[in-house]
Amino acid sequence: MIATYGHGTENDFVLVFDPDDIHSITTAQTAAICDRTTGVGADGLIRIIKRDGKWFMDYRNADGSLAEMCGNGIRVMARYLVERGHVVEGIFAINTRDGVKHLRVPMTGDISVNMGKVTDEGEAITAATNGHIWNGYHISVGNPHAVVFVESLSDVGPMGEPPVVRPRDTYPDGVNVEFAKVIGDHELEMRVYERGSGETRSCGTGTCAVALAAVLHTKDRLPSTWIINPPGGRLEVSIDGHSNATLIGPAVLVRDVDITEFLLA
Repeated sequence: MIATYGHGTENDFVLVFDPDDIHSITTAQTAAICDRTTGVGADGLIRIIKRDGKWFMDYRNADGSLAEMCGNGIRVMARYLVERGHVVEGIFAINTRDGVKHLRVPMTGDISVNMGKVTDEGEAITAATNGHIWNGYHISVGNPHAVVFVESLSDVGPMGEPPVVRPRDTYPDGVNVEFAKVIGDHELEMRVYERGSGETRSCGTGTCAVALAAVLHTKDRLPSTWIINPPGGRLEVSIDGHSNATLIGPAVLVRDVDITEFLLA
């Protein structure tokens, strides 16, 4: 089976075009495909399918676990649909496990996606790694995020293991953890540990969570727009007065890849 490898600010994915929803890819097969040593190597796998005649993003993390939404992944899927001629450029919708998302997709250039509501869950959390403990914010972008602000991203150290986030029972299915630093007027840099994938070069929902946390952290007001710089590039997040977030950034298809051998295991 031929799939496609692509990325959004170096958050990378394997895309399987399966509009008739006939190819079942197991958790183990997904993990094998995403393995960076023996597989193609990616942060996640996206099956591009149709449900009830509508495009649907069937997204799995690198370990094969299901995820509700992926802001970088949905832009890469949208780039695939337009570039491969399945959808005309412009505004269209993609369904996800976190509901319908509307995108503006030009033939070239940045893609914007309405990510829906970003909410402060109002619970104080702590995140610990590399001998440090930080207080932070519990933010929901349809999936759970723990956001903390640091003086230096180097204090975070290597993240071979997930940071310890408390209270533990707040996140029974795990949590994405973002470490952010304010570097200018409405500009941040960040690192992220994604549940099911490990530290990644970028995270679309994570940048939205960081943007709202930055509003709270700096005592800003909505609407508010932030430039956010994960290791993989530059993204823009705008949150309106109703806490709806719009994520703007690039999406690139790199090459087609043969994943047949991983589906035979």
